[in-house]
Parts: sequence; C-alpha cells; structure tokens
Amino acid sequence: MGFYIEDYFPLLMFVALGALLFTGYPVALVLGGIGIAFGTLGIAFDVFSGIEFFNIIVRIHGGIVENLVLTAIPMFIFMGTMLEKSGVAADLLNTLQVLLRRIPGGLALAVTMLGTIMAATTGIIGASVVMMTLMALPVMLERGYNKPLATGTIASSGTLGILIPPSIMLVIMGDLLATSVGTLFLAAIFPGLILAGFYMLYILAISALKPELAPPLPRELGPDSLGELILLVLRTFLPPVLLIVLVLGSIFGGYATPTEAAGVGALGATVLAIGRKRLNFATLKEVVQRTALTNAMLFFIFVGATAFSYVFRSLGGDDMVVDFVESLGVGPWGLLFVLMGIVFLLGFFFDWVEITLIVLPIFTPIIELLDFGTHLPSEQIVPWFAILVAVNLQTSFLTPPFGFALFYMKGVAPRSVRIEHIYKGIIPFVLLQLCGLGLVMAFPEIALWLPTTLLD
Repeated sequence: MGFYIEDYFPLLMFVALGALLFTGYPVALVLGGIGIAFGTLGIAFDVFSGIEFFNIIVRIHGGIVENLVLTAIPMFIFMGTMLEKSGVAADLLNTLQVLLRRIPGGLALAVTMLGTIMAATTGIIGASVVMMTLMALPVMLERGYNKPLATGTIASSGTLGILIPPSIMLVIMGDLLATSVGTLFLAAIFPGLILAGFYMLYILAISALKPELAPPLPRELGPDSLGELILLVLRTFLPPVLLIVLVLGSIFGGYATPTEAAGVGALGATVLAIGRKRLNFATLKEVVQRTALTNAMLFFIFVGATAFSYVFRSLGGDDMVVDFVESLGVGPWGLLFVLMGIVFLLGFFFDWVEITLIVLPIFTPIIELLDFGTHLPSEQIVPWFAILVAVNLQTSFLTPPFGFALFYMKGVAPRSVRIEHIYKGIIPFVLLQLCGLGLVMAFPEIALWLPTTLLD
C-alpha cells in the first residue's frame, strides 16, 4: 500500500492550525486561511473541487448570516456590558460583601457569588474576568488575602459565564447540534451551580483551616441597622437578580425565545442603569462599541471556522477521525473518556470558540452512534454530551500556557501580582472543575433531569 500525502491533509490541517495560532495572527484569519490553502492543495491533488469553495459561501450565509438564533448573542453581550459599565455589578459586590462579612472567606465568597450572578448576564469571559479583577482584586489584596487564593477565586468564578445560561457558547452549541437552546440552558443550570458550589466549599474550607489566607471582613462593614441593610439589598441586589430571573424564566417557561429574552435583558439592563442614574452618552457609546467589537470578533471566527471545517470534512477528515476512534476499541465509556481528554488537552492551546466550532461537529456524530444502554436514552445523548463539553471547556480559560482568563487578569492586575501567583491559584479550581465534569459524566441526570421534567 503506497503513501499518498493527500490522505493526510486533514491531519496536516490541524498541525498547521496549531503552528499558526502561535504566530499571533487573528484566529479567524488563521482558520479561514488554512481552509482556503488546503482546499487549493486539494484541487492540485485532485481531491477537492474548485466549485466547492462556493459551498463555503452558501454555508456562511445560510448557517450564520440568516440564523436568527445567533441574533441573541449581541444582545446578551450588551446586557452584561451595560450592567458592568453602569456600576450595577460593583454595587452588587459591595452588598454581597456586607451580607457575608461574618463568614470565613466572606470576601472570596462574595466574589464567587458575584461571578455566578454575572454569569447569568453574559457569556463574554474576558469582560467578566477584567471587570471582577478591577473591582475585587485590589480590595482582596488590601484586606490581606493570599494572592494565589484571590486570583484563583476571581479567575474561576469569572469563567462561569461559559456554562451558566444564558451562555453564548450554549447558543452556538444549540445551533451546531440542531438542538433546542432552551434545552441546553436548562441542562446547564445544575452543573453550573455545582461548580460554583464546589468553589465556595473550597473557599470555606481553606479559610477555616488557614484563616491567614483569607482574613475576615471587619464587622462594622456596611449599614448599622437592619432596616438600612434591607434597603441596601432591595436597592442593589434585588433588581439585577430579578432581571436575570425574568430573562431565564421567560425562556424556560416558553414565553420567549432566547433571542426575544436577550432583547428583554438588554432593555432591562439599560433601565437599571437609568434607574441608578448611571447612564449617559459616554457610557452608552462605550457599551455599544464593546458590544459591536466583541460581536464582530465572534462572527468573524464563525466565518473562518466554517471554511476550515468544510474543507476538513470534504478532504475526508470525518472518516479519519472515525477510523482512529474505531481502532481504539475501548467501548462507549472509554471512548467518551478519550474525547473528553482530547477536549481538555485542546483547552491548553485553543479558545472555546475554535474548539466548539471545529471539534463539536466532528465528535458529535461519533457520540450519536454509541450505546450507553439503559443508563442513557439515545435521544438524550447529544444534550448530555454538549454539557460535558461545556463543563470541560471551563478549564480552557484557566489552563496554561494559553489560559485566556489568566492573560486577561494579568493585564489589569496590580504589578505586585505575578503570573506565578495566578498559575498557582488556579490549580485547585481546575481540579474542582474536573471533579464536576466527572460527576456529570457519572450521573447524567444532573444535567438531564431539569429539561426532562420541564419539557416533557
């Protein structure tokens, strides 16, 4: 049997992708450029037709431009950015500090709770991590917090937005897998809350065992009377929480599509900013600009990933992956571990957008063919797998050398915080994320009980 270089084009595409991402060129240009380059090579080796390039344009138009589900993305970005820029999030953190001041590690717990609440406003991790670093890290350092614990808490809680709905990643996954976004939102709630619970239990334990790592907040912090405390909660805590409940409740109750709920969220965040007298032209301009730039970046990557994935599959990449998987002979659960391991390792080098848009369409058809017996009905395999990937991708923001949350944090952290403090701080939280992943793998009902109960 002869050696034919064209048979290895799909593998070489991933090698080229890994190499060119290190050059610093925009990811969208790298993805699209590799797709076009290998499509051209395929024409030269007679394994790809030039007319197929037009199919890429059709897929971009039909799958992205005309996709109404994706219109939810800019409005969710606007919602979270408005809450951040208008100071609503800062007020929320201050209230949480007051409520938790008598609990060991109260400030770190407040940061984790803020991250959980803000995760339900936007899935843009860069914005969440930068915002929380600027707001919380100087305060934690001033209170004498251990630097690794402070940075690990902020980085891990800031990445919860990738999983907790209304996650932008779940919107994209629902479109890629032709699965209801509402189903994925429901399936992600318990896994997301479990991760947040793991973080808080760890903070409580480490603060109780080593109080010097997380000094308690002063008891005199906050209002003096119960009436003032209730007023503070009603003014700064209740409105954003009610907005989140309104947005998610309208989706889960079937009263609104994710796109419609996103519009309600964007309007609600603007109303909150007006109510707090924090909205002016400069703030609105900055929110709109950041929303537009973030949205443009995401959709540019969609275009590049569409070109990459089409050429990859046209050159036989799907068959190569299937043949490799079948050669392992490890059974359905063993194969699931292998696929999760691949996603975890890719998270060391790639962002969630590339992993989702490239890997998910390749892995999902393989998962659909597996039989997990009575442990998992076939119609629930795809939503479960999507949530497993989402939980797994939490780690992609924290694992070096390219943990993007770490870079976001280092870019705005005080100079006294070194990168080794951040790397050391995220280790226990990555281990907690892997524990959460294992829990959802072992007990699929954690993810599937809520959508099964509410949607059946």
